[in-house]
Amino acid sequence: MTQTVKIWFDPEADFMEVLFSDAPGYMRETDNEAIMERVDQNGNLLGFSVLNNFSDAFPHLGTGGGQGAAGSSRHSPGSRCTA
Repeated sequence: MTQTVKIWFDPEADFMEVLFSDAPGYMRETDNEAIMERVDQNGNLLGFSVLNNFSDAFPHLGTGGGQGAAGSSRHSPGSRCTA
């Protein structure tokens, strides 16, 4: 079974979003103030987002960073890629 995962990273905003599904849902808080979960009405996880400190934790994903990583020179800031 193949599943599409969408990853969006904006190094200028220091924001990353990972979506496992395009189903309707809403964002809810987690114990970590930098991480939000996207869930459906039944609480099933549809994705998550990371705000702030992402670039500090993973500096190789910043602009001009690692080869093929989201946010690297192969992807423009704010671009979506499918993994």
